[in-house]
Amino acid sequence: MDVKNIAILGSTGSIGTQTLDIVEEYPHRFKVVALTAGHRWQLLAEQARKFLPEVVVTGYEEHLPMLREALKDLPIRVEAGAQAIAVAAALPNVDMVVTAMVGYSGLLPTISAIEAGKTIALANKETLVVAGELITRMLANSKSTIVPVDSEHSAIFQCLEGEDTREARKILLTASGGPFRTLSRSQLENVTPADALRHPNWDMGAKVTIDSASMMNKGFEMIEAHWLFGCPPDKIEVVVHPQSIVHSMVEFNDGSIKAQLGVPDMHLPIRYALGYPERLETMTPPLSLAQYHTLTFEAPDMEKFPLLEYAFDAIHIGGNMPCVLNAANERAVENFLKGRLRFVDMPVAVRRTMERVPFSTVHDLQTLIDTNAEASAIACEEIDRLAI
Repeated sequence: MDVKNIAILGSTGSIGTQTLDIVEEYPHRFKVVALTAGHRWQLLAEQARKFLPEVVVTGYEEHLPMLREALKDLPIRVEAGAQAIAVAAALPNVDMVVTAMVGYSGLLPTISAIEAGKTIALANKETLVVAGELITRMLANSKSTIVPVDSEHSAIFQCLEGEDTREARKILLTASGGPFRTLSRSQLENVTPADALRHPNWDMGAKVTIDSASMMNKGFEMIEAHWLFGCPPDKIEVVVHPQSIVHSMVEFNDGSIKAQLGVPDMHLPIRYALGYPERLETMTPPLSLAQYHTLTFEAPDMEKFPLLEYAFDAIHIGGNMPCVLNAANERAVENFLKGRLRFVDMPVAVRRTMERVPFSTVHDLQTLIDTNAEASAIACEEIDRLAI
């Protein structure tokens, strides 16, 4: 059986560490060729010692001396910087690139992987939020393919397997609702970063967990689903499902609905993406429906969580507006986590930024780079006005 060589971009984060769990589960199926990470260079060094990749990259030059010292007795090439990460994504002997970096930083390495014709296990939703139109054009002219890793998009992908996509009428994108689903608007004014980081169902990194609490994450997933599956935004319905057992559904033109169910554990969609088109057998206990005698569904409250509505606005406007949305949200989340911005003021900062950054069509990558820089600067100005 052929061994699949993989590069994991963002190996020290939640998705990255769980991907390495899968590699350990199937040691004869996967070989780690490259690992990249951000600030957590000590954990990156531990992973490198365990999995012995050919290349290890830290995104930050200041960590390079320590990382090289930690691995000096091993035959591992140690590099640093964004360009080195992009190079790692395009290594000739890499079969699959797992893009588990968080935020805008995942865009350039993903583009590098597409240009090199790699199979991409996509866990960086911001790539398609920021550059969906550009990425779609690139994929059309490349042998590269994307297998989604997000649990919702993996579910949709699985529901569409073997189907004529022209017969799909609607995507039903499920959302847990996050930790603040039942709070009132006045209660939301007093929530803290610690409150927002306590997700009821999922174990995720800080950025994704805050986005889940604000429902921005679901807005991003809606935009991602639009590009991944060629589905118009008005045919994507967000449904709050607090139990997180139904990971998403597809409604077909005969009225039938297909759903993918499973325990709320990211190992499942990661395993599916790594093994695709094969389903890898596992000893992990499956879902027991007897434990979940009640599964509920409800509409999202866009008045309490306006960022979800702004995501629909951004994709309807098109052009560079989803890039503006993402940049503003990244700055808002950073400042909320630092205690400088209230939870309820994050949408205010995002909306004001969307109103100030000029609209433009997206012709190339430079347009997006310029938009991201401008939107980030304007968002910081708005956050300074709102700061606690």
